[in-house]
Amino acid sequence: MNRTEMMERIALLKKERNAVILAHNYQPGEVQDAADILGDSLELSRKAAATEASVIVFCGVHFMAETAAILAPRKYVLLPEPGAGCPMSDMITADQLRTWKARYPGRPVVCYVNTSAEVKAESDVCCTSSNAVRVVESLKEAEVLFVPDKNLAAFIARTSRKKIIPWDGYCFVHHLIYADDVHRARREHPEAEIWAHPECRPQVIDLSDKALSTGQMVAEARATTRREVVLATEAGMTYRLAKENPGKSFIPIKAAALCVNMKKTTLAKVLSALENLETRITVPDEIADRARTAIEKMIRI
Repeated sequence: MNRTEMMERIALLKKERNAVILAHNYQPGEVQDAADILGDSLELSRKAAATEASVIVFCGVHFMAETAAILAPRKYVLLPEPGAGCPMSDMITADQLRTWKARYPGRPVVCYVNTSAEVKAESDVCCTSSNAVRVVESLKEAEVLFVPDKNLAAFIARTSRKKIIPWDGYCFVHHLIYADDVHRARREHPEAEIWAHPECRPQVIDLSDKALSTGQMVAEARATTRREVVLATEAGMTYRLAKENPGKSFIPIKAAALCVNMKKTTLAKVLSALENLETRITVPDEIADRARTAIEKMIRI
């Protein structure tokens, strides 16, 4: 099938299956074009929980589909590419977290949503890059354990009154953006603003004009009067922003800032997922119930 034929077949199957397609902002352009809803991982999971659809095709990576399955346990959640993982999520296991917690009794664990269901189940509360400071500040304890992203932890520590004890994890895409990349972007695009994701190194955030989550970038792109913006985040973010904001130019800070796992999903795999109802993502009840508590506590905050 060509692209047009696949899009038509996907539209037909969505009606037959009572399905909805969710795609993360870092997904390939063709997958974003097929999606009903675009967003960050938690935004998409919340939309999944609220949808009337019976089948959810989650175009992202494994932990995202898990989160959707936790929040929408009666839905049929499909991950078109079951091999799409997250290296940062893999940097901590539930066993490692239990051992680490034992070294710091009495300290609550704030868990970035970019983690497995098992790690969420061992945590007190989840957070996203957009609400991390607010979540940490809501806790009564003076010291907080934060997993797994040390760069996001450093970002929180700048404005929080709490002592943040970070796990030594990171997003390899954002961690491989350096201060030199920002300096080069300034030289090449002197009229542009530079927006950095909070998962970036502290030096990169210092040199950028704004630190924004992907969801905040979407809102800021609509509001800004700048005609040119350099994005210090995964390069796929430029596709959505350019499509939604004609007349404005969005430039990746480096073309190599690509999440290979996000790019594993293709239009053909979305079609196959709908045709075969595979691969379904489920979470055991005993894990899902505990993980859901941490997620819902964040949502209440």
